[in-house]
Parts: sequence; C-alpha cells; structure tokens
Amino acid sequence: MNIQETLLTVLELLAIVLVFVSIITLSAIAMAAMRKVIKPKKKIINKTKEIRTMSKEKGEGVTFNDIFMFMIAVPLILLWVGFAGFVIHSGLSKPEVLENIEAYTTLIAILGGPALLIIKDALDVWKQEQAEKTAFYKVKAQAVIDYNDASQKQSQMIESKAQEQEHKMESKK
Repeated sequence: MNIQETLLTVLELLAIVLVFVSIITLSAIAMAAMRKVIKPKKKIINKTKEIRTMSKEKGEGVTFNDIFMFMIAVPLILLWVGFAGFVIHSGLSKPEVLENIEAYTTLIAILGGPALLIIKDALDVWKQEQAEKTAFYKVKAQAVIDYNDASQKQSQMIESKAQEQEHKMESKK
C-alpha cells in the first residue's frame, strides 16, 4: 500500500467521522429547536426565576453563525489538524513522504488559512467575553465597596443621632 492509498483511506475515514459529527450536531440543533417550540409556558413563581427565564429566552437560539461553526468551521479545523498530524507522523516513518513534502505542505497551507482565521475569530470572541466578565466584576466590586461605605456612614449617623438624643434627654433632667 503506497502513501497515496494510505492518505486516501485516512481522508475517507476522517470524512466518515465528520459526517457522523455533522449528523449528531444537526440532531442536537433540531432537538433544541423542537424543545423551544414544544416547551409549555410555565407560571413564574418569583422574580429571580422570571429574570433567569427571560435571560435564557433572550440569549438562546440557534443562529446561522452557530450552524456555520458546527457544519463548516469545526470540521475544517479538525481536518487541518488531522492531516497535519498525519503528514508529520508519516514523514517521520516513511521517506517517500519527504519526497512529496511540497504537495503535502501546500495542502496543509490551503486548509490552514481559513482554519487559522476561524481560530483567531474564536479567540477574539473569547477575549471579548473575558473582558466583559472583568468589567462586570469591577462594577460589582465597586458596588460592594459603595454599599459598605454607605452602610458604615448610615451606622455612624444612627449612632451619632442616638448620642445626640441621649444628651438631649440628659440635659432635660
């Protein structure tokens, strides 16, 4: 079995695996959509449950970008990484792979361009989420500090008013 047959076999197996992953992903998306359509309306018992329910309803939903990521981006990245690993592994063990290394690196580069852009965008989204979390925690920490300051000032004011009242009562005696 030569290298081309081995490569074709590996690519065919990878394609089969990606088809199964795609089917599972589409099934999950369809189930989520069905749950959203069939989901009965529930009475909301208290305010916190209402807020959680509202935020879930606003935030969830399958978008075109979600489908794009699961159907195109994820398989492309997996194919790129898998093929690069296969070429490295084959290159270390078989000298005929090294003879055709330009063709393999060209294919890796062709797959790698879009894959790297997708990975970069995913990392940018992650960095943005982290920045939002950091900003949220800064605001939350400042709110706690402001609350503690206000609470301490209120306690001091109550104590000073109580002392003033006590002095007034003593002076009336």
